Amino acid sequence: MRATSVLAVGTMLGEGPVWIEGALWFVDIKGRLIHRFDPATGDARRWETPDQIGWILPAASSEMIVGLRTGVHRFDPASGTYDQLHDPEPHSPGSRLNDATTDTAGRLWFGTMDDDERANTGRLYRCDNGRCVDTGAAPVAITNGPSISADRRTLYHTDTLAKTIWRLPIDPAGHLGKPERHIVIEEGAGHPDGSVLDAEGCLWTGLYGGWSVRRYDPAGKFMASVPFPVANVTKIAFGGDGLRTAFATTARKGLDAAALADQPEAGDLFAFDPGVAGLPVVAARI
Repeated sequence: MRATSVLAVGTMLGEGPVWIEGALWFVDIKGRLIHRFDPATGDARRWETPDQIGWILPAASSEMIVGLRTGVHRFDPASGTYDQLHDPEPHSPGSRLNDATTDTAGRLWFGTMDDDERANTGRLYRCDNGRCVDTGAAPVAITNGPSISADRRTLYHTDTLAKTIWRLPIDPAGHLGKPERHIVIEEGAGHPDGSVLDAEGCLWTGLYGGWSVRRYDPAGKFMASVPFPVANVTKIAFGGDGLRTAFATTARKGLDAAALADQPEAGDLFAFDPGVAGLPVVAARI
């Protein structure tokens, strides 16, 4: 397995890839852009956003749900308009939304973070049918993941600065149980960023500053690593025929002129053959 660039887009902070109806959608957080790429035709489109954007996910209608710095919004690609639905932290101007997922019931899970990446103010939220609540997970500076098992019984939650991915049980009502340390990334290997589960229940995580994506088995044991020609790999999404292609977002953020000269593809969208299928993304019920 080796990743190759499939779209020279040069994002400052590419994130949130998701496969929706035959195309790969992703965002550039710092560039304030939504991107859509059709690998079959090579067609690429983009939309400007009114603020920093952490993620984009399908909604139960033809519109989409996005996480802007100012909260959860409905986004209409046809008109390019945004409609705010929920602001989880109206009194925290230094926070922004960062990374999200839906479970197989359509519940939306997302995290917030300190935009300065220092204070432990980032929290994890759950939204269902218009109601958003703090899950009670311990606050961290940079929340990432989250990812949910297909049976909706386990949540994987990443504390990026602590280089730790936590495993938490979920009860039928969506309440979280006691966290267990699932994966710890060793020193010198970068920081765990976005995570996603494949059809075999294994977890994949991008490594920011780690030049790779890693796969771990359900017990948290390291299985494989996919090398990249760029340092900052943020997250993967499964797409293409049978959801058997892995697409990965990357970032230029934090790279100086010398590093960018050595990594001309930094910020591009990459793809590789993961050797396993992914899970379909369920539309958000919000």
